Amino acid sequence: MGPAGRLSVAAALLSCLCLHGLLGNSGQAFGQGPPVLHRIDHAEEDDDSGGLMPELSPTGSPQPFVPFLAPAPLAPFYNNSTPKLSGKCSLNFTAINGLMTTTAVDCFASFAPFLANVICCPQLQATLTILIGQSSKQTGSLALDPTLANYCLSDVQQLLMSQGASDDLHSICSVHLSNATEGSCPVSTVDAFESVVDSSKLLEACRKVDPVNECCSQTCQSAISDAARKISSKDAALTSDTASPKVDSCRNVVLRWLSSRLEPSSATKMLRQISNCNVNGVCPLSFPDTSKVAKECGGTVKNITVCCKAMDSYVSHLQKQSFITNLQALNCASVLGAKLQEMKVSTNVYSSCQVTLKDFSLQVGSQESGCLLPSMPSDASFDPSSGISFTCDLNDNIAAPWSPSLQASASTCNKSAAPGPTIPERPAATSAQNGVNHNRLELSLAVCFGALVATILLQV
Repeated sequence: MGPAGRLSVAAALLSCLCLHGLLGNSGQAFGQGPPVLHRIDHAEEDDDSGGLMPELSPTGSPQPFVPFLAPAPLAPFYNNSTPKLSGKCSLNFTAINGLMTTTAVDCFASFAPFLANVICCPQLQATLTILIGQSSKQTGSLALDPTLANYCLSDVQQLLMSQGASDDLHSICSVHLSNATEGSCPVSTVDAFESVVDSSKLLEACRKVDPVNECCSQTCQSAISDAARKISSKDAALTSDTASPKVDSCRNVVLRWLSSRLEPSSATKMLRQISNCNVNGVCPLSFPDTSKVAKECGGTVKNITVCCKAMDSYVSHLQKQSFITNLQALNCASVLGAKLQEMKVSTNVYSSCQVTLKDFSLQVGSQESGCLLPSMPSDASFDPSSGISFTCDLNDNIAAPWSPSLQASASTCNKSAAPGPTIPERPAATSAQNGVNHNRLELSLAVCFGALVATILLQV
């Protein structure tokens, strides 16, 4: 993107001297020095819908953060409080302590709305699935009744909040009762499930999910879909409709059964890998009206500077929404390109205005430092001395593809397709970046989001 309206790196670094912390949207306090954001460089409610997709996408964007001074350095990093549990949930939370901690970090209060689509909500979904699956080894049930489910969902929220997670996860991730109950699935017990499904075949297909090829081969996903169709038709004719509400509910039951037969860590990898295929297959951003860009860039462009200014302003609205993966950015570039071409924008404004894939994700530090998350499942991490960290692909100065027909799924799965632009798992540096993309960059969270706020204020 052009330099207009962008903060300099020097200005961003200078803000580090003034800002020492950030107060999250749920009031958790930061301490132990400023938390650090590590950017690691790499060469309508429907109980059968499953839920756990971030509410911010694609209906809106979160409000920008406002930095505050942190409390005393010796204060805890977050308010590790005692959770207020119902005492009526039978799920064994102790058995997955490590998983609960991972989920709390992935859904940390300050980051949850911005990491919802890629990290927080998929991890929360996996946690709920594994909780019920592991408990089924004692109860024999792969679902909770609605009353018990309400108590358990509340307890999960309380336990995660006590470790620093957002207090609004049910809204951010659209958690429904169907995430814990049988929904409309006619099978909800282990015995009934194993009497219908070839469980050994299902387990073999999903025991080890290929992290590179699963989204294309769909080995595990196909086995899950087959099992879901079988149990959804236990008392009726077999249906080929894999998208029906009943099959969706039964898919949750299948995932819980698989989670009961795997160790929590293995189950987490399996669940995150298969959900990741859906995550990367769509663009999660909400696109504002493109008429202003079409006005300045449509037909024969008379003034490319004015056109690019309009384009820069438009893209700045996309940069306030969420962190996305490099494959999601590819999809988003395709969606926007198609919208503009439908409005008679024939000039490749991505090339003319230097729009790259990183420009579709939330920006950190300065607008020169876009953060694309890896297309493979990843987690945030917490260190008492440095704070919350997550990985960004900084080798992302790849020009956004102008062709609206280019989709991530086609470029990564259709091996027989004609040669064309593709995006690797981790985008390689362009020739202009050679020699640059080998550093581990560590920026204060206050710097990153302080600069983000300043950028937003400058562009509004």
